[in-house]
Amino acid sequence: MDKTEAQSVLNNELARYRRLSYAELLRLLGQSDNFDCAARSGKTYQVEVEAVWDSKPNESLRVLAMIDDGSWMRSFVPLCEDFIMRPDGSFVGE
Repeated sequence: MDKTEAQSVLNNELARYRRLSYAELLRLLGQSDNFDCAARSGKTYQVEVEAVWDSKPNESLRVLAMIDDGSWMRSFVPLCEDFIMRPDGSFVGE
């Protein structure tokens, strides 16, 4: 897997979720968005985005995004990125 390309795809996809509101992101609790995404090279990557409570329910929400190329090794060790959003829509640590 081309890590630079995969990281770019992952960052672009995660940016879409960062534009959502806290209320919109709540739908990811207990489920995930799974989809294929094509890079400029034509390579297809598998992306998964989910949310969990960062520490306590109804407080900050951690949104996790993972990407792999479908290969055996990367499916067990995908590249990952995340962000944490407070209920007021602000980001933790930024």
